[in-house]
Amino acid sequence: MCCTSMIDIANEFNVPSYIYFASNTAFLGLCLHFETLRNEQNLDTSKYLNSNEALSIPTFKNLCPANVVPKHMLDSRLASTLFFDGIRRFKDTKGIIINTFFELESFSLQALSDSKMVPKIYPVGPVVSFEKTGHCRNNSTETEGIIKWLDEQQDSSVVFLCFGSMGSFEAEQIREIATALEHCGHRFLWSLRRSPPKGKIDIPSNYNNYEEVLPQGFLEKTKEIGKIIGWAPQVAILSHPSIGGFVSHCGWNSVLESVHFGVPIATWPLYAEQQMNAFLMVKELGLAEQLKMDYVADFEGKNNQVDVVSAEEIEGCLLRLVVKSEENEVRKKVKEMKEKSRVAMEECGSSYNSIGLLIKDVITNI
Repeated sequence: MCCTSMIDIANEFNVPSYIYFASNTAFLGLCLHFETLRNEQNLDTSKYLNSNEALSIPTFKNLCPANVVPKHMLDSRLASTLFFDGIRRFKDTKGIIINTFFELESFSLQALSDSKMVPKIYPVGPVVSFEKTGHCRNNSTETEGIIKWLDEQQDSSVVFLCFGSMGSFEAEQIREIATALEHCGHRFLWSLRRSPPKGKIDIPSNYNNYEEVLPQGFLEKTKEIGKIIGWAPQVAILSHPSIGGFVSHCGWNSVLESVHFGVPIATWPLYAEQQMNAFLMVKELGLAEQLKMDYVADFEGKNNQVDVVSAEEIEGCLLRLVVKSEENEVRKKVKEMKEKSRVAMEECGSSYNSIGLLIKDVITNI
């Protein structure tokens, strides 16, 4: 999706071009809609920056608040212009392959197909590596220790907190999370990582000593119910039967993993299109509990007044997340979608059939 200049090279050799879009259909529709507003209707989209205006987007059933639209889609910087130049080229391809499945995004897929804005759409997901021994930065001993601890917990009893490869918080926010976990009393597995120095965009690192950022006595008080780790082998954790909830940054891969394993999410987006993913999961699909929806991480250290989510707010969401009652609509819907995600990839499933159609169309277009 970031290599659209290859379309020109493919055209020189009479090779059909297809785009692989690694996010979801709703976001693709958002990108195409804003590209049209900017380049065809000459609308200055920067007016939506820091706005709470509700926007009508063709691939959303509900009005979409402007504060969940990625900031780079609203400003007038060169990076934004280049981004939309790439989106415009999507229309020059033979089709768009999307990491989603029909049962998850039926409304968005139908809306995009009906709009005639783009060529043929091929939903082929969930495209995620479900190998439990896959991409992991822990050594085998660390991973085995995590799984051993999970093996000792009851089914659906543990809340997993993990915020992706770029996810980290400053000390004040860490203390609020810790306070919420202690008061909540639920079992927890927390991937806690050190933020890069202010103003430096880098991948967070592991702590050598968690006590330097946690409230005094926290580790001792919660040693019977909780475990803190650095880098998390996420697939191995989410697939474990003891996991009952997932506090997530809402990266699309993480969303698909949670759906595939039937784990309900509490949304805490940080960057990129994650705020929109949170809106999609909570408001459009009803597959997540809302912790935060418009939270934005300050990677560049430019904001001196960074929002801190309170312990009370976090605790309240955790209590809603792990409720096992049959009346918990989110948990019930996630369980249903889990089965649909698996059927989609099986023979004669929606994504299986879509891949077959893609292969046929590629051969026809050569």
